[in-house]
Amino acid sequence: MTTTREQIEQGLVQNRESPNGSARNAHAEALVGAAEASGDRALFRETLDNLINAYLYSSESSKILVPFARLLQEYDKDPAAFSEWEAHSLFWQFKWVASAISDSPDIPLESAAGWLDEMERRYRVAGYSERPVREAELWLAHTTGDDERAERAFGRWIAADRDDMSDCQACELNSQGQYAVLHGDDAQALELWKPVLASDLTCAEEPHRVLATSLLPLLRLGRADEARSHHLRGYRMARGNESLLPTIGKHIEFCALTGNESRGLEILAEHAHHVGPLANVDDQLAFHGGVLVLLRRLERLGHGGSPAVPYEGTPRTVSELYGILYADCLGIARRFDTRNGTTRISDRFLERIGREPLLGALPLGVRSAALPHDGAAAAPTPVRLPASAVSAAMPGFEELVERARRARDLGHPGTDALWAEVGVRLDARPEPDPLVSADLEDQRALAAARRGDEDARELLTAVRDTYRALGREERAALAELRLAGVAARAGAAPAEIRALFRVAARAAEALDPAEPSRTRRIALVELSVIRVESYLRSLEAPHDHDHDGAHGRGEVVAELTDFVTAYAGSAPDLAAEAEEMAGRLALSQGDPDRAVVLLASAAERAVTAGRPWQAVDPLALRAGVLMSLGRPVEAEAAARSGLAHASEVTDAEAQGAIRLTLADVLLRRGDAVREAAGHALSGAHWFDQAGLTADGGAQARLMLARAYARDGRTAEAAEVLQSALPDLLEHGEEQVVSAREFLGDLLRELGESRPAAEQYLLAAEAAKGWENPRPQAHLAHSAAEALAGAGLALEATAAYERALDLYRLTGDAPVPEIRVLRSLAWLGLREEVTDPAVDRARELMAEAARVLETALAADPDDRELRSELAQTWHQLAQVLDRRVSEDVAADDAEDDADTGEETAADESADRPEAVGRLGEARVEALRVEEIELWDRAAALYAELGPDHLRDRFQCLNNAAWTEQERGRPEAGAARVSALVDEVRAWPEDAVPDWLLPSAEHLRKQLAG
Repeated sequence: MTTTREQIEQGLVQNRESPNGSARNAHAEALVGAAEASGDRALFRETLDNLINAYLYSSESSKILVPFARLLQEYDKDPAAFSEWEAHSLFWQFKWVASAISDSPDIPLESAAGWLDEMERRYRVAGYSERPVREAELWLAHTTGDDERAERAFGRWIAADRDDMSDCQACELNSQGQYAVLHGDDAQALELWKPVLASDLTCAEEPHRVLATSLLPLLRLGRADEARSHHLRGYRMARGNESLLPTIGKHIEFCALTGNESRGLEILAEHAHHVGPLANVDDQLAFHGGVLVLLRRLERLGHGGSPAVPYEGTPRTVSELYGILYADCLGIARRFDTRNGTTRISDRFLERIGREPLLGALPLGVRSAALPHDGAAAAPTPVRLPASAVSAAMPGFEELVERARRARDLGHPGTDALWAEVGVRLDARPEPDPLVSADLEDQRALAAARRGDEDARELLTAVRDTYRALGREERAALAELRLAGVAARAGAAPAEIRALFRVAARAAEALDPAEPSRTRRIALVELSVIRVESYLRSLEAPHDHDHDGAHGRGEVVAELTDFVTAYAGSAPDLAAEAEEMAGRLALSQGDPDRAVVLLASAAERAVTAGRPWQAVDPLALRAGVLMSLGRPVEAEAAARSGLAHASEVTDAEAQGAIRLTLADVLLRRGDAVREAAGHALSGAHWFDQAGLTADGGAQARLMLARAYARDGRTAEAAEVLQSALPDLLEHGEEQVVSAREFLGDLLRELGESRPAAEQYLLAAEAAKGWENPRPQAHLAHSAAEALAGAGLALEATAAYERALDLYRLTGDAPVPEIRVLRSLAWLGLREEVTDPAVDRARELMAEAARVLETALAADPDDRELRSELAQTWHQLAQVLDRRVSEDVAADDAEDDADTGEETAADESADRPEAVGRLGEARVEALRVEEIELWDRAAALYAELGPDHLRDRFQCLNNAAWTEQERGRPEAGAARVSALVDEVRAWPEDAVPDWLLPSAEHLRKQLAG
């Protein structure tokens, strides 16, 4: 460690800018040692203060006692050596010390009370309110189980006046709300927290902490949507912040209690380096307590043998880590109890980790990987039964079988679940019914066929033979048809497939004419043949495009039309299938108007046939087509109808698709973003259940992020989109560019300029090979603005220059081109306003004006170009004004130095050399030029009319004040009077309310 004053001061600057954590703390400790060795007492005090702040915002906050005690000794030795600010800081830190003592079980209760008494004495002597003292007393009394004293302290805390030593209002409301929760009043706590949760009151750690603390109260009050929002916002704020580990623990606990265990594991993994002993054992108890809630829940779900995170570098399973953390935390809690003479801390710890889930599953919107499985993992969740499939009371076996058969014949989505229950109960019967056994085998063979299992054909053959042996030819005929379908899906030769279909047709036709299902069996074969024949022809003649083209599709449409006519009455559900197929073909033929008619008819037929679930797919597709046709009202009606009919659907993908469709329709409508968000959120959840997280789930999350962004919920939108980004990057180049740009916009709005710039640059790279350079130019431009916002001038300049080159490649982008030129001009003035920088800015502004003048020569009436030209003159005048202002400031600094004002002289020492002196003649020339430019811009704004009145007034205002600086206030006042006279001649309703009062105020200032 270096020891000169300058080196230590530089070290302090670097330390304050370093990330919170042990590395910063170690450096701060070394600075204290170096300062103490130097003998410079002022510098020593500064390093002690820095060390206290470093400890506070880390997991080592309990260490502040030692440097604070040393700083207090310095104050007692020589109070006069402390500046007003240093003394205020010392007294402010007393509150941190009080918390650290209360949170340190190894500090005797007598010592803790002594420190509290000392704080009270010093505050009273210094004239500060007792408010912070009483708050500290409240929490110490509560910890020790002295509830009467705690209640008295609470009353005195609230009654005491606020002053300079009071905590910020956000922190105070946090504490008051926590006290209400401890007394079982969640509603009161949330009412107290309202201004913090709304970000009306904020500080360095609020609303981060309150957002996390509000999660369980919200859940207990049934306000799950708000809890979800607070988790997404709050975790984003707290992530990676070492001083907020207790807050991180609350987010992990929330995930464990809402069916989001995988999300909890991911959060734990992000903070795995803190899974071990911490210097602040109170933080350790709070953070690890939340982790234990998660680990206990994972054990309950059968994941005890799954890997968790390492403990002090050693890999651990869920059960192993639970055992270690439980022992550590219980030991800490009992150390508190020993000191406090009560079991309150251990009781509260045990109560916390024993909590049961508050919700079975609360979709969060963010993507989370599936839980890891081990051999002991719980069995898969059974298929959900629709409400109409079974009654609340479990039926008898014979009734159950009849329900299963009716559901099968209807094609009901709950069929599989019913037969699964039949199978379970059949195994317990002493003499199974052969027909029931055959039906079960039929259902299993069908499931194998759907999955594409290799033994599906063998299973179906056995089922066919069994049915025939039992005299159930109508079921055997259906098995024949399924055999043909399995062969087609397996890629059998066309001749073999056709032969199997002929067998199926003969089996159907051979049924007794009195058999109720005969017509349906024949129709099924016909529809299946129509569906597969085009495919077979393409296999036989792969280079013959006739059947794949309009003619081939036309034949299929004709066949489907004939089918609908033939079976509309006898098999309406099959007619609905045929019409849906025809609708899809119409779309492929470029006839969306015909498609929407056919899809509507297909849905109506399905509903009429008593199979509303069959209407969901055609309605979802119809909604999308209607949106493409610019018919949003009909699209919304179709999507809502589809969602209503989906109540019986057990297929998770279908549930996700209809919700995604409705979310898209509502989001495009523009005034239903919250409902759109709800459907997108639900859609993402269903896609996850279907194992389609990376496909439909990613699209649903993108939709959800857009809905959140439209609703002003930017942090939630960013959190959702970032979680889905890895999946979206696999969805094609256009999706990559769109998603990254959207994320960049969100991050930029959140003030995260560097990561925003990274997203823009990655998006620009993805668009690099596109024929049209405009998208890449726009992205480079956005990146440049984000980099400039992050203070990275060199990188921003490079990005601006790249954007400029790309805009010029388009040949038709004068407005974005000149905006880049103006941004480059201002960027060059950011560090210092030197003559070379001003000259460069002048050149860039002049170049921008030339670009606009050239464009206006081709289109003189373009209002946007004319407005941008006026803005360019306006900004050039501002650049010149900056140069003059720097020169005037240097003059003032020299005058201060001449009058003995040492501080001002020190501050101005480098200015004359950096800026260069102008001299009176040049200052006057620049001011005249400024006025000319503002007058020129104002004249152009006047030509553009009332829409640009505010810009015009700003130019006039600037010119007037510059005239005043030239000693010509009457010239500025004349400009104002001319504008006033002009607007008074306008119709009264054409004059904005602000204009005349502003003009009068300006005239008075110029005259004064």
